[in-house]
Amino acid sequence: MNVLIIGSGAREHAMCWSAALSEGVRRVFVAPGNGGTALMGGKVSNVPLKATSLDDLLRFAVDNDVELTVVGSESPLELGIVDLFRRAGKKIVGPTQSAARLESSKLFSKEFMHRHGIPTAGYSVFRDAQSASCHIGLAETRYPQVIKASGLCAGKGVYIALDKEQALSAIRELFEERIFGDAGNEVVIEEFLQGEEASVFALTDGTAYRLFLPAQDHKRIGDGDTGKNTGGMGAYAPAPLVTAEVMQKVEERIIQPTLKGMRDEGAVYTGFLYVGLMIDNAEPFVVEYNARMGDPECQVVLPLLKSDFVQALMASVDGSLDEVPFEMHRKSAATVVIASGGYPDHYETGKPVTLSDELAAMEDCMLFHAGTAYEERQLVTAGGRVFSVTALGSTLRESIDSAYRAVEKISFEGACYRTDIGAKAL
Repeated sequence: MNVLIIGSGAREHAMCWSAALSEGVRRVFVAPGNGGTALMGGKVSNVPLKATSLDDLLRFAVDNDVELTVVGSESPLELGIVDLFRRAGKKIVGPTQSAARLESSKLFSKEFMHRHGIPTAGYSVFRDAQSASCHIGLAETRYPQVIKASGLCAGKGVYIALDKEQALSAIRELFEERIFGDAGNEVVIEEFLQGEEASVFALTDGTAYRLFLPAQDHKRIGDGDTGKNTGGMGAYAPAPLVTAEVMQKVEERIIQPTLKGMRDEGAVYTGFLYVGLMIDNAEPFVVEYNARMGDPECQVVLPLLKSDFVQALMASVDGSLDEVPFEMHRKSAATVVIASGGYPDHYETGKPVTLSDELAAMEDCMLFHAGTAYEERQLVTAGGRVFSVTALGSTLRESIDSAYRAVEKISFEGACYRTDIGAKAL
């Protein structure tokens, strides 16, 4: 079959890599892809279409006999690409526009969790700077406070305010400076949950679901979880924080009620469901939902999937997910993100990239491109996060060490990365 993957980051590169391993796949198209997918060759080829050009993507799928489309990034889901493809009779992995509100509207997701008794932080919603500032000024307001733009912000848009001054600054940026545009029209202010974060991913056909290995992302730009939030600077899996006991609670208290709640509300949820968790004394709480695979977590959970990725995706569309194998390798995986200097703020692109010949020879090591382009036979940087360097190992320590050895074989001007990915698990 022919498969179309929509998106341009390391997550989509990992999906292309995994899909290309399937014996039943003839061609893998990725729109628009990046420099890494351009260099894959073989079954994989880039398509010069934006992820938000829904009509063009549908036309391409029809004209090129695409039997399965996989949505990697969140924006097409918010725009209703699944609804559009389904109306045209094309199979596509992802939730409908209505179901994708679990991610595209933090207000919807908080109200949904409240309606269905799903554990999460207490919250208040504000639609203007004055009312939000008044709330922050209340004497009983305790810090830290979590301040979130309700709409999509590409993994950003979240502030951890340690005091009143930081909270007011966040409100100014969201409502007055509008650094996230219309995504900040509504702002959710939550109580701060204590504990440690983890990510759980499910693939679902609306009723049945299968779980990938739990992962842990590293959001902050600096070592020791310091500095600004980013789209993610690295990840590892499986996360020992998510024990069998915790996972059982996640399934019974969060995943199952979420899928049932969406069915009951007439918005059957299909595709990937990401649950961002805060775990405190083995008690899980939902920090956020995503309506797609996470990035960079995808770059560690997919290489650990032993079963056929495309077969499972097709089953999730056909409603037969409980009939196909879904096994994991008994290994660990770690990924280190290499970013452009200045990320997540101002950074330069177009920097030539040098990859050592030794990199390709490293066993159980995968280089997933995030922000690269292949121009005039030269690989150059083209984004804030440039690479996701993944390695597998029999232990977490082994996978981390291998990933960092691979990182040393990649260079470009201004390259930066965290040196402590996975350290908290060790």
